[in-house]
This record gives sequence, structure tokens and C-alpha cells, in this order.
Amino acid sequence: MDNPVGAIRYAIRQFRLSPVFTASAVLTLSLGIGGTTAIFTLIHAVMLRSLPVADPERLYRVGDGDNCCVQGGPQDRWGMFSYPLFERLKAEAPEFEQLTAFQAGGFRVSVRRPGVDVAARSLRTEYVTGNYFTTFGIGAFGGRVFTADDDTPASPPVVVISHHSWEAIYGGDQSLVGQTLVIEGHPFTVAGVAPPGFFGDTLRNNPPDLWIPIQHEPMVTGANSLLRQPVSAWLRVIGRLKPGATTDGIAPRLTNVVRQWIPRDSGWPANWLSDVDHLLPKQTIAIVPAGAGVGVMKEQYASSLQLLMAVCGLVLLIACANVANLLLARSVARRTQTAVRMAIGASRSQIVTQALVESILLAIGGGIAGLVVAMGAARLLLSLAFSVSTFLPISTRPSPLVLAFAFGVAVITGVLFGAVPAWLATRTDPIDALRGSGRSTCSSAPSPPGWRRGLIRSMRCADRVDRRAIILRSRAPRCSSSRPRYPSSSSPARRCSAAA
Repeated sequence: MDNPVGAIRYAIRQFRLSPVFTASAVLTLSLGIGGTTAIFTLIHAVMLRSLPVADPERLYRVGDGDNCCVQGGPQDRWGMFSYPLFERLKAEAPEFEQLTAFQAGGFRVSVRRPGVDVAARSLRTEYVTGNYFTTFGIGAFGGRVFTADDDTPASPPVVVISHHSWEAIYGGDQSLVGQTLVIEGHPFTVAGVAPPGFFGDTLRNNPPDLWIPIQHEPMVTGANSLLRQPVSAWLRVIGRLKPGATTDGIAPRLTNVVRQWIPRDSGWPANWLSDVDHLLPKQTIAIVPAGAGVGVMKEQYASSLQLLMAVCGLVLLIACANVANLLLARSVARRTQTAVRMAIGASRSQIVTQALVESILLAIGGGIAGLVVAMGAARLLLSLAFSVSTFLPISTRPSPLVLAFAFGVAVITGVLFGAVPAWLATRTDPIDALRGSGRSTCSSAPSPPGWRRGLIRSMRCADRVDRRAIILRSRAPRCSSSRPRYPSSSSPARRCSAAA
């Protein structure tokens, strides 16, 4: 067993001989590793995963505030803007290759497909600027995405439908592209279908079904239009930096623009402005990375996920302790076997290595089973947290990063719970272990009745004698092999006999 393959084969044979121990250890580890992996899966999806867009590291959000109910007034940490203010900020940020604005919260509208739908459907929409898809570097799955040319009051109304809605609502009908959808009584042409996996700028439950150019918002909403109102802050902004550009100096410049815009062009009532003057120094705009989109869900659930991760880490430590106890009990039961291996020449390092190999294999088996537990646990947590959601764009299938995390946890877990039993296994004295085994075998072991009793007892005692002979032979001093046929009293052989 000097080679890794031999050690693995030997470990597998030992597992086959102890199926109850193997199943108990793998089940215990699968619960600990599975729970930890489930929480990491959610952390990866909510906090670490980037949007499926081109060059997400070049995307930055203008403002990091998330006061979703602001319809005018100071925000301190700005993150939502009116369309007139967006145009002012866009003119003052030449470092961005493109800057897009999009509705912070979606609205439901009635949508009907003429000649197919008997009744209108209630679908979620999001108003975006014409360069929305090009800013993110998104192409169309079918048809085309709209551009800045489609985002004018005089351009023909068009929409882009999400891939999920195209499949779930319209059955993946390819003829839908180019056809007409009646939205709130107004005809819109379906320009194209967004690519699969793209659910918009924000990870959230119930993402948009349709994207509509922002210049057509007055046509849909009528008298309640927000497009030209300077008071209403209802848009978020994300930009793509030009190659080689940096964000240095953008935030102070845009902060100064906001502070000048509030008293001059905000359109706030005069009685507001008298109270806002002393708040102007608090009004700031930050430039933050947006490769993962708008982190609304990250801010909402980050602390809860971190707490759950800590709890699952404790559960994993408890699982490691339980499996370590199982291994300690198993090492005591295999004390005689370990003594024999050491007596016939196995080194302590070989014993420790073999014990660690068995521990790591158990942990890997627990990790594989834990992936199944992780998928089920992640789905359960999502169903409990978003019980009223019709669609949640979070996949519980393990990504390569999650698989690497599970494998790393399994290996570290195997080393943790296998190190102490492996070290204790080498503390066994072969003579004491075999002596105890001999007593239990020849004296206290139960014997079958009848004529076989004496034969089996004799075989067990002979086995004990053979083991002790092996130990004595391995520990006897080496003597010269060249001795006379009839050794004298002074020969090396006689001296060795006397010494023995």
C-alpha cells in the first residue's frame, strides 16, 4: 500500500467490511456538508454571481441608494432619479461609453395577443432607455433588441419579451416575433426575445416579462406619466465605462450636479426648498460596481445568509466530531489489525496515511451525497422565503464554484475528523495489542459446543503464537550469516543465542 491506488483499494475493502459504519459516517457528513453547501449556493447566487452580460467588470451603477418610495425630496444617498435629472447626469459623465436608465419597480399591464388570446393577460413590464440592451452587451435570442432609434416619441412602438415568458406564456412560439401585442389598448410590435438566463438589471422575484422603450411610457400610462416630471425619482442608472477609463472624480462631479439641480430645476415646492437648504451637504452620489446588477436582494438577505452560513458551519463541526468518534471507536476495534501491520514492518507514516485516505474518501462520499441534500435544502429555503412568487430566477443546480466549494469542504472535513484517529492509531504497542488479543481469543472468547471446541481453541492459540513469533523475529538482533556448521561457544551464532 505504498502507492495511492493501493491505499484507496484497501480503504474501499475496509468500507465493504463495515457497511453500517460507512453508511452512518456518509449520512452524517452529507447532512453537514449539504447544509453548508446549500447556503453557499444561495450566497453565490445572491451575492457573488455576475449578470450574464458582456464584460460585467466595466459596469458601474450611478448612486447606491435604494429608497424605493421616493417621489421627490432629498435622498441623502441618491440612487433613483427623474428622467430630466438622468439626462443632466449623462451629459456630465463622459467617462461612460453608454449610460442607461430603467424603471426601479415594475408595473403590471394588460397584454393581449390579437386572434389568439380571448382575454388579456396581466404581465410585468419595465420601461428602459433605448440603449438598455447595448449597454449590457445583450443580443437577442430571436429577432432583435431595440436600440436608441426605437426610443423616440415618433418611432413605431416595439417591445422585447423575456425568454422565460416567451416559453412559459407563449409556448416558445417562434412566430411571435414580428407580431402585434396589444398593451393597454395600444399595438406594440414584438421586436425580439431576450436570451435565456437574462432576467434584467436586478436579481428579484417576478422579473419583467416585457421591456418597453421609455419614450412610449406616456402612451401607456396616459395622464399618470412620469417621464417629464422632474419631481418623481423612479429610475435607476447603470453605465459602461469606456476602455481605459476610471471612476476617479465621477462621484464628486455628479454630487455637485445634484446639489445644484435641487434648488434650480428639481421642481420641488417652495416650502420644501426652504427646509432642504441645510440638507444639501448630505446629498451624495456614489459610483459602485454593477457587474452583478442592482443589489437589492443582496442588501435584503446578506445578513440572514451570513448568519445561516455560520449556523451551518457549526452543524458541520458537530458532524465532524461525530464521525471522529466513530473513527476512534473503529480504530479501537482494529487495534489488533494495526498491531500486526506494524509488527510486519508498516511504518507509522503508512498507518497515518492510510487512516487519512479512509477519512477523506468518507468525506468525499459525504460531499457527493451532500450535493443532493444541498439542492433539496436550497429549494426548500427559496420556497419558504418566496412563497408568493410566481417565478424566481435563482438556480439551485451547483455551479462550478459551488462544486469546488463542496469538494474543498469535503477534503478539509476529512482531514479534520481523520487526523486525531489516525495519530492515535500509531500509538498502539504491537506486543500489548497482541497480548490482549491473545487473552481474549484463548481465554474469554466463547467457543462452539461439541467436538469443534478444542480444535478451534487450539487454532486460536496457534495463531497467537504465530503473531508473537513474528514480533520476536522482527525485533531480534541481526547476526552474521557466515557461521561454521558446528558453531563453537565463541561463534556469533552462540553469542546471539546467549544474548537472546
